[in-house]
Amino acid sequence: MFMFEKPLGMVDTLPNLYEVKKKTRHAMTNVIEQWGFQFIETPTLEYYETVGVQSAILDQQLFKLLDQQGHTLVLRPDMTAPIARVAASKLYNHLYPLRLAYSANVFRAQQREGGRPAEFEQVGVELIGDGTTSADAEVIALMIASLKEAGLENFKIAIGHIGYADALFKEVLGNQERADVLRRFLYEKNYVGYKEHVKGLPLSSIDKERLFSLLTLRGGIDKVAAAKDLVSSRAARDALEEITQLWSTLEAFHVTDYLKLDLNIVSHMSYYTGILFEVYADNVGFPIGSGGRYDHLFEKFNRAAPATGFGLHIDRIIESLKMTDEQQLQCVIYSLERRTEAIAHTNELRMNNKRVVMQDINGIKDVDAFTKHFEEVVYFIGSRKEEL
Repeated sequence: MFMFEKPLGMVDTLPNLYEVKKKTRHAMTNVIEQWGFQFIETPTLEYYETVGVQSAILDQQLFKLLDQQGHTLVLRPDMTAPIARVAASKLYNHLYPLRLAYSANVFRAQQREGGRPAEFEQVGVELIGDGTTSADAEVIALMIASLKEAGLENFKIAIGHIGYADALFKEVLGNQERADVLRRFLYEKNYVGYKEHVKGLPLSSIDKERLFSLLTLRGGIDKVAAAKDLVSSRAARDALEEITQLWSTLEAFHVTDYLKLDLNIVSHMSYYTGILFEVYADNVGFPIGSGGRYDHLFEKFNRAAPATGFGLHIDRIIESLKMTDEQQLQCVIYSLERRTEAIAHTNELRMNNKRVVMQDINGIKDVDAFTKHFEEVVYFIGSRKEEL
């Protein structure tokens, strides 16, 4: 019964899509290398007790298995934690910032069919050892450059700060459990549910209005002034100052047309500590990428270091672009008596960077059906060469 079925959330990549993904990947990785980031690879399998626990992906979304020694392993659910493991153990020495990049598949189990893949490819970077907003600006500017090189133009990056909403909730609610409920509404972008929940809280009308006003803090950098009026804590004001500095640096990169402020952003990734961002594009209902600052993750690997980075979802980028690959394939069809000529002609075409299929005519049942997929067909049959 499973002969033609795939596990829940798994997908096949057929030839045309494979070609599109390869082109998209190459465009982005080329830009990332130009910015001085170095690519690394990590194992598909990691120990649950290290990378699995530190990944911040929900436990029920981890693919787990046991090795022969009885250790629990996981298929890597993201790339940030594995890179942190590698960098902390072998690469980072506190003397200078480290710029690493990756292109890899990650795995997150799906509990039910909902259109989300359980395996998908990410391209991303991690800038380790630089705690300044200049580092945050660099990875955001690089992400924009990568998306543009891939062919994407109609996208927006929503920028927020995990410290702002946390500080506001702490001021108003004074209770972590209450704050987590509101944070969940924001993560699910269930703003109606958020408003209804706030209405039922035992708070003054002023405090309720402060919580309602959080939902309006989306737009340009001018929203920072309104955000300051809602809070009094040092933590919240420091968060807003970081956003202001970040925006100023991104102005120097000339990329603010792609930005919007969104102080409602929260993340399911528990390791984020500061600036957060999500990328949205036409034709896609989910973010095509995200990232932010995670200054405490390296402490889990006994090597404290500030860090920031992003991850982009290749399949969602392709979905936004509505890309199709028209393969410019040529074909040389030959009979056995002219095989040598056919091989020579095919080699010449390939040396000129042409993509060529070479096919013995005796292996084709329907020549017309076979050849209609090619841009050009050359025949070496019998005693003559015929081009179509």
